Amino acid sequence: MSLAMLIERVTRYEIPGLGDRVRSARLKSGKTLTALAAEAGMSHTNWYRIEREEVKTLPEDTLKAVERALGIQLIPPEEEAVQTDD
Repeated sequence: MSLAMLIERVTRYEIPGLGDRVRSARLKSGKTLTALAAEAGMSHTNWYRIEREEVKTLPEDTLKAVERALGIQLIPPEEEAVQTDD
């Protein structure tokens, strides 16, 4: 019996203006940054880093947590995202 090996494929996308989208959604949400960050399971400092686009690589799970906290969808359809070769 042979063992199966898992291969992990990572696809990276640039999403222009994502930090601004997060900030705008936060301001429209009516919730405090502290409350949103807690709902997303992160510190408010990390949330600010996302808004300022200081985070160079953002795991999709983290972005989904931000989306859940805000109650919106931020990840654009694939045709709007720019695939990178990194």
